[in-house]
Amino acid sequence: MGFSFNTVPSIISAPGAVARLGEIAQARLGARVLVVTDPGLVKLGITGRGLEALQTAGVAYALFDQVEADPPDLCILAATKAATDFGATGIIGLGGGSSLDVAKLVALLARSPQALTEAYGVGRARGPRLPLVLVPTTAGTGSEATAVAVVTTGEAEKMGVVSPTILPDVALLDPELTLGLPPAVTAATGIDAMVHAIEAFTSINPNNSPVSKALAREALALLGANIRKAVAHGSDLAAREAMLNGSLLAGMAFANASVGAVHALAYPLGGYYHLPHGLTNALVLPEVLRFNAPACASAYAELAPILFADAPEGGVEARADFFVRALAGLCVDLGIPPRLRDAGVPQAALPMLARDAMNQTRLLVNNPRPVSEADALAIYERAF
Repeated sequence: MGFSFNTVPSIISAPGAVARLGEIAQARLGARVLVVTDPGLVKLGITGRGLEALQTAGVAYALFDQVEADPPDLCILAATKAATDFGATGIIGLGGGSSLDVAKLVALLARSPQALTEAYGVGRARGPRLPLVLVPTTAGTGSEATAVAVVTTGEAEKMGVVSPTILPDVALLDPELTLGLPPAVTAATGIDAMVHAIEAFTSINPNNSPVSKALAREALALLGANIRKAVAHGSDLAAREAMLNGSLLAGMAFANASVGAVHALAYPLGGYYHLPHGLTNALVLPEVLRFNAPACASAYAELAPILFADAPEGGVEARADFFVRALAGLCVDLGIPPRLRDAGVPQAALPMLARDAMNQTRLLVNNPRPVSEADALAIYERAF
């Protein structure tokens, strides 16, 4: 069976790499650049080194620093207006997954005649777009290497724009930008990256290829060997670099193989309760893995020793069971709330969440086991 594989054409990964942002902007982005980020990063000073690099290179820039978590469509439209008002010739996204997703869509909408609503779905974003550089400040979403941007529409529904058109021209990874991440953020985003790799590896999407699977394996090797160190010792630059590269590889994998029920059930949690995306994935991960295990025990057994050095050498079922239990234990060890109720989700909301999860057909079709609304509700109930 054939497959296609698309990824970012240029990747720069090194400590201190953000100092090169000015020269990259000169070469790739034109004379006027909009930098898309969030107010928290500005307050923490994390954007400062990137902006200084632009100033040193003499690049004119404007700053849009109002990105919200789970960005709503109005945020994207406001950022697009900022780009057009400034006459931007290129876009830089600097931040977590929300900032990078907004930057992708601004690059599209500021140049393309399409409306945002016309771009929702798979392969509907036509372009053209402005040149785009993405600089992640968390090791989790892998958004710098994906052709996906997620938008919150209405009260809580998530819509995706999925198209190679929004892949950036350059992904610039500097682990020094992640050194200030608090342990809780490091843990949740690290689990998010693991979910990307696991769901990509087990996806039944026809485009799940040997390339995606190899990237997922290597991502899990890097993430598994370093997440505890990165959480416990946030100044460990080598661990931070490994986490950032692992997140990148997981992003490259799921950008082509897609993700499944973990993400489908996580999205309503983020939409309604404004919980961080990595946390919502972690909250439903163990129960989704248990649900999927009958369909992909051999895959879990294969991944177990890659992610956990102490995985047993027993049969497939034993290793698969260990994989599920060890991931649940890892989340607890990292200080992630173990149950939905611990994160403030009320039990009465579970039927509503199950109904909303069924809207994520783009993701559920890739899950290794079909998921009905009753299945989704049962998963939420076990996770509660």
